[in-house]
Amino acid sequence: MNPYFKTPPAVKNLIIANCLIFLATYLIPQVDSLLGRYGQLFWIGSPLFHSYQFVSYMFLHGSFSHLFFNMFALWMFGRTLEYELGTKRFLTYYFVCGIGAALFQMLVAWVFGEIGFTMLGASGATMGLLMAFGVMHPNNQIFVFPIPMPIKAKWFVVGYIILELFQGWGVNDGIAHFAHVGGMLWGWALLYYWKNKRIIYF
Repeated sequence: MNPYFKTPPAVKNLIIANCLIFLATYLIPQVDSLLGRYGQLFWIGSPLFHSYQFVSYMFLHGSFSHLFFNMFALWMFGRTLEYELGTKRFLTYYFVCGIGAALFQMLVAWVFGEIGFTMLGASGATMGLLMAFGVMHPNNQIFVFPIPMPIKAKWFVVGYIILELFQGWGVNDGIAHFAHVGGMLWGWALLYYWKNKRIIYF
């Protein structure tokens, strides 16, 4: 069997951890209250802010659809990337993107005076995975609903960044669009750092 059809350990365990935490918050009100107060990422000036929240926020999700689409992206792109980067480097990449996404969102919020927000979800990290797939496999065809035809990964990444910037500037929908962009930018920077150091090749 082609190993790329299997789910490697880091991807599998990240999905399990996210799903178990979501299930616990859904079924146990005390866990939901506790993680809502201490697990999500608060604005850095808030008395509820703790530095560990830059990691813990990635394991919390606000709804089943939020969890599903993030885990689907993690599974879809993460399998290939973990096999190619190795488990340790894949985890490093994933968490750098997630932490970088939060930092970028905070920077943009500070510049424009939109402080006081909270963040949760693995979207920044999974968007970093999308960026890595687009960089390392630019001409691979992927299917994206509702587009009726396959699109090359590199053009999907470019289009997604443009869409996120447009929504970040013009749409107040409660989604941290600049965190998505930040995760992709940090991912791109880390990939090219590794490439220049000849740690990875693509």
